[in-house]
Order: sequence, then C-alpha cells, then structure tokens
Amino acid sequence: MALRLTGTSLQSNAAAAPAPLSVDALTLQALTALQRGDLDGFSGRLAQVDKLPERSRRTQARLALINAALRATAEASEGLATRIFVTIGELTLSLLENEPSDPVVLNLAGVACYELWSLDAAQSLFRAARRLDPGLADAERNLAEVGRRKRSGHRRTRPLHAAVPGLAKRAQSVARRARPATGLTLSLCMIVRNEEQMLPRCLAAAAPAVDEMVIVDTGSTDATVEIARSFGATVIEHAWTGSFSEARNISFEAATGDWLLYLDADEILVADDTERLRALTGQTWREAFYLVETSYIGELGDGLAVANNALRVFRNRPEYRFKDRLHEQIAHTLPTYLPGCVEQTPVRVEHYGYLGSFREAKEKSQRNVELLRRQATESAPTPFLHFNLGSEYAAAGDPASAVTELERARTMLEQDGNLGACEYAPALISRLVTVLRLTGRFSQARAAAEQGLELFPDLTDLVLAEGRIARAQGEDEEAVRLFHRCIELGDAPARYGAMVGGGTFLPRLALAELELDQGDAAAARATLRWCVEQHPQFLAVAGPYTTAMLRDSVPPAGVVSELDRLDSLPATVRITVAGVLREAGAVDAAEEQYALALDASPRNGRARTTLSEMLLDRGAWDAAAACAQDVPAEDPFAALARRIVLCGLVGRAQEHDVDAALRDAVAAGVPSAELRVFRAWAAMAAGGDVVEDLPVAGAPLLGVILAMLLRGGDTDRFAVLVPALERSQLPRREQRELLAEMYLSQGMLAQAAQEWMAVCSEQPDVRSLVGLAHVAERHGMTEDAVTFATGALELDPGSAPARELLTRHPARVVPAAV
Repeated sequence: MALRLTGTSLQSNAAAAPAPLSVDALTLQALTALQRGDLDGFSGRLAQVDKLPERSRRTQARLALINAALRATAEASEGLATRIFVTIGELTLSLLENEPSDPVVLNLAGVACYELWSLDAAQSLFRAARRLDPGLADAERNLAEVGRRKRSGHRRTRPLHAAVPGLAKRAQSVARRARPATGLTLSLCMIVRNEEQMLPRCLAAAAPAVDEMVIVDTGSTDATVEIARSFGATVIEHAWTGSFSEARNISFEAATGDWLLYLDADEILVADDTERLRALTGQTWREAFYLVETSYIGELGDGLAVANNALRVFRNRPEYRFKDRLHEQIAHTLPTYLPGCVEQTPVRVEHYGYLGSFREAKEKSQRNVELLRRQATESAPTPFLHFNLGSEYAAAGDPASAVTELERARTMLEQDGNLGACEYAPALISRLVTVLRLTGRFSQARAAAEQGLELFPDLTDLVLAEGRIARAQGEDEEAVRLFHRCIELGDAPARYGAMVGGGTFLPRLALAELELDQGDAAAARATLRWCVEQHPQFLAVAGPYTTAMLRDSVPPAGVVSELDRLDSLPATVRITVAGVLREAGAVDAAEEQYALALDASPRNGRARTTLSEMLLDRGAWDAAAACAQDVPAEDPFAALARRIVLCGLVGRAQEHDVDAALRDAVAAGVPSAELRVFRAWAAMAAGGDVVEDLPVAGAPLLGVILAMLLRGGDTDRFAVLVPALERSQLPRREQRELLAEMYLSQGMLAQAAQEWMAVCSEQPDVRSLVGLAHVAERHGMTEDAVTFATGALELDPGSAPARELLTRHPARVVPAAV
C-alpha cells in the first residue's frame, strides 16, 4: 500500500498563491530529468534552488522537486526508483541535519526510508514527525503501514542500495534530535489610544505569556501611556495618520522577539491558555498561528458572542507587514502556499470591542466608516472593502446601507468566481441575510441563506436565520422545524466566524419565545432550563426565563433563586430581570434586582433612575431623591434623574436645595415647559401662587407628578399642586378627566365621580359616561354601570370600552324595544 503524503503536496494550494515561473520551471526540468533517468540533472536543479532570493520560495521549490521525484518513481524502473529514493533520502536528511524540527520534511524522509526498506529508520522519522505535529495529515496511517510491513515477516537480507545503511544511521540521529525549539521569545505588539479602561486587564492577562511589550500610542489624552509603562512596556508615541496598518507596522519594526503577537486593548488572552501560547514559539516549522477569538456582542454581559479564527501570531520577519487603513490585512504576506505554514490553535482570546456600550462610547462605527470611505478613494474597490463597510453599517444600526455594501461585495466575489473559496464569504452571507431580514426583505433573505447553505452546508447560523424569517412571517411550524435542525447541526465551525450557541442555546431560546407567545409557559420554562443548566454563561436567557417562570406560577423568590444557577449576573442582565419582575407586579423583588445592579455598576443611569421611580411610587421621597442625585450630568438618563430629584424635594426640602436642583435640571436639558411646572410648584409650596398659566406642553408632567403624589400617599403636596393644573392652558374638560382617572386608579371613587359628573353637567360625552360606568361598577352598582355604558353607546355605537363593560354584565342589559 502506498504511503499517504497529505500535507506535503503543493497542488491544492497552487490556486491560492501560484509559484513564480522560476519554481515551476525548475520543477518541470527536474521531472523531465528524472523521466530520462538523469539524476545528475535532477541534482543540478536542486543546486539552483539555493539561488532563489526568497527563503519561502526556496522551501517551496525543494518541496516541489521532492514531490516531482516521488511522482516519477511510479513510472520508473525498479533500479531507477531505488536511486531516486536514495536521492530523496540524501536531500531530506541533509535538510534535517541543519534543521531537524520540520515534520513535513521528516515525513518525506520517512517515505524514502520506507521505500528503501529501512523500516526502523522510517518508523523513527514518522514518530518524530507525529511528535512535533500530532495533526500532520496521515502520520498515523504511515506508521500503521510500517507496522504492517514489519508484521508481514518479509525481511530483506541486504540493502536495496549501498547508501541505505548510512541513510538509516543518519535518520535515527535526526529523529532523536527532532524536538521543538527552546528559548525563543515572544513580543506583544499593540496600538492604543485612550484605552485606560481596558488596557490594564489586557496587559495583565498577556504579561505571563510574552517576553516583551511594544505599544504604539497614537495620541492618548488619558492615563493609557502611564498604564502601559507600569507593565514594563516600551511605548512609542506616534501621531495618528488614519492608518491602522502604519501604526501596527511601527510596533512590529520595534519588536525584538523571535515571534510577534498582536492584540488590541479590548482583547483578553484566556489565562488557562498562557502555556499553550508559550509552547507555540517552539514550532519553528510554522510561520504563523490562528487563535480562537470569541467576540462578545450586544450589551455587556448577556453572553451573546461570535467565534472566529484570528491570525495573531507570526515569525518576526521583515516581510510580514500589514496593509490597508482599516481591517488591516497581513495574511497576503505569508507563504500560505507552504504546507503546515499557518496552523490553527486552541489558544483563546476574548474580545469585548463589539459590545454596544464600548462601541457607543468610542464612536467606533462612525470612525470606521470614515476610514473605509477614505480607503476607497485611495485604491480600487475590492469585495473585502465593501464587506467591511457593510459590516460597520450593520454594527452602527444602519441595515439599509449595510445591505447595499454587502450585496456589492457578494456580486464582486460571484463575478470573480471566488464566493465559495473566499475566507470571509460565510460571514458575508450571514450578515447579508441578517440585514435583509431586518429591513423586511424576507424573500431575498431566504434566497441568500439558501445560496449560503449550498456553499457551506454546516453553517448553522443560516439555518437559524431562516427560522427567524419563518417566525417573522407567521410560519411557526416551519420555524420550529428549522430551530430543531439547528440543534441537530450544532454550532458551526469557528472558521466561519459563526455565532457561539447557534446550534445549542440560541435555537432553544427562539423555541421558548415561540412557546411563550403560544401561551405554553411550562414548555418554555423547560426549554430555557436546559439553557441555564448546560450553558450558564449565556446570560441573555435570564429575561425570558424570568417571564416563563412567572407565567408558570413560580413565586418571585423562587424565580430569583433559580437565576442563581447562571453565572454572576452583570448589571445589564439584572436590569432586564428587574424590568420583568416589575411588570409582573413583583415590586420588592424588582427593587432588589435594581439595587444589586447598582452594586455591580454604580454609574448605571438606567438602573438608578428606574429604582428611583419605584421609590417615588411608594412614597420614599428622600431615598428616591438621593438615589437619582448620583446620576452623572453627562449620563443619557440625567434629565429624568433631575425630575425625580425635584419630585422628592419640592415642598419638603429647604429652598436653597430646591433652587440647586432646579439649576441641575436646567444643565441636564429638562425642557423649559417642564421647568415652569417645577418652578410653579416650588413657589406654591413656599406659600405663593401660580403667577402665569402653565403651557399645555407641561401638562403631561404635571399629571405624572399628581398621580405619583397620590400613589405615594402625599395628599398634602397633591392638594398644593392641584391649582397649578387649574391654571394650566389644558382645557377644563381635559383637566377634569385627568383628575378623575387618577382618583379612580387610587380607589378614590367619590372624587372620580365628582369630576365626571362635572363634565356631564356641562355636556355629557362618551368618555365621561364610560368613566361614571366604571365608578359605578367599582361601587358594585351594576345596573347604574350598565345604564351609563348604554348611554355611551347611544352617543357612539363603536365605543369599545362601553361594549366591553356590557359584555361583563350581559344579564343586566335590557333589550332595546322593538
């Protein structure tokens, strides 16, 4: 049986990076010489290889000649084939004696020894190749074939060629020396700007794995440079020119390590993989490594992520440099045509730069689009450029523009015939399907998904997208089928840049949401429990799981206890859970979750203002004001926080405290109409009167404050503020209904009836009659309620509230006379 040489042939890589004519010519000439039996001519071609200017091309040429020689043995006579194998053995062992740690060449040398019946030597070489590279294709197969030949009992009494004993001795020596290199160094290269928030964590994680840190700072105005130097980094201050490639290349030029690792400040090396990363430096037969990068997306901490293979570790060679301003590339400079040159590793990096909060803070999307547009003016458009533009538009929340750019990228790849072979094509199609779905172009999204699945059948993300499209179009049975198909497929390979959980927890979450919509809370709860038990890091499940448990009659305390199964909940997830609890009426449990969110993230304006509102609702005025006061002025929730502070202070605090709160409200951007409401209230609380009519624009806030005072039981301040409503420019009829609705919601039925009766005394209308009907119903006066509702229907036969009330009391409805 012929040995497998997978991993040594260059044929499969020729299309990706064709060799120069000189290499092809040498190979052709060498093969012609071998076919003639001219081994001297073949050796002459070998001698010419050393004259090729590039190291990688010399390696390529040697491998090409060895492969040509191996192919020639199939047609050669036995004697010529033996001489060819001897020549291959001489060549490969000469190479290995200079550099024994090359599994590809070890495998080739093993093939030569095997064919020369030097089985012990072949076995040692194959074992050495496998030891260096356990993933070398067919190494096990070659070893098994040696074992089979040994067990056959067939032994040669004399060598096939006089050179074989010497070759065998050299082979055993080389095999013993074949070990990963030691003592090689690794440099961390970075470019940064205003990264004081993320940089310490990044450097702390990388420090144990690297020997040197070289950081190019492009104009930080915060503590970034000081932080970098505190970790012992060499900092190069370089003005930003708009080119990421230029800055990265500067860091590479300054690095002194044998290997280079590049990271961004928002990327964290997983601590458990430090030793694995260090071990890569001994693999001198490689030129670069892919790491597994998990990019967290959405909001901080919900567990949504995308996994992809990231080319991050390189030999420190001057020819390996980046190009392009943004989404800079380096792979084009690597000799990827060499077998085993670039290898995938399990070393993990976690990337936080795509989280919504970080992207918004740094305005990355807008900056990136501008850089890509500038790049487009400097060079011919490429599919990769349009792919990156589409991706940035999608990240910025502009799906329509994303569709245009991604479709352009796909069209260009199709025209070049490269769609199926392009490295980023799976991500391109996945993103195109998503933005087409978000823009409501469902048929086009489905067509794009089907096209992608024809090219990449194991790209689960596309099946998940099809399920979501079916769901959006009301095809629930088809959606269920597709979600289950995702689970059958499992997560797509990381090489696709696929969603983490696309074949596990994400389709189950989609199924649970469908079950909730169909009213089957128990089924949804069971589906989501699997996610919690199997993937506790997937925190986006917390909100839906809370909803499912509450609808399945789990008490709030039980819900909170069950959520403890998940990994530690960050502030954003706790806020989601708290919102669900609050909506379900579990106020105490909701307050507890908001408080825990603030413990984790004290500056979270959303949590602080929502908790403050809840404190207002139960009349905890001082606590509400104190909580809201800590919302920073620059926070998006600052204006709401200042309203809450005023609601807690007006009529209760010293005049100077109220004045200070009013100034803060002005600075936070509270509208002038609302400021007039607060000023009028403050004046009235101090014993004055409303000096001017309040504008209609202030009426909604006035109504909210009055309702809040009633809910909180502060009838004194309510009574003080009511005249402000009477002096507002809101029509008197609307004032009365506003008050009536407040009174009714708080069970103050007599006051509600009084306001609606006042309306009816002037001009009865549908809304006032329906209001009186509700008051009567709440009093247990069913016949009066039916009378009022019937009167409303006489005025407006289409009144839905009146009909709803009559439906609740059909026995009391008197049929109309015939």
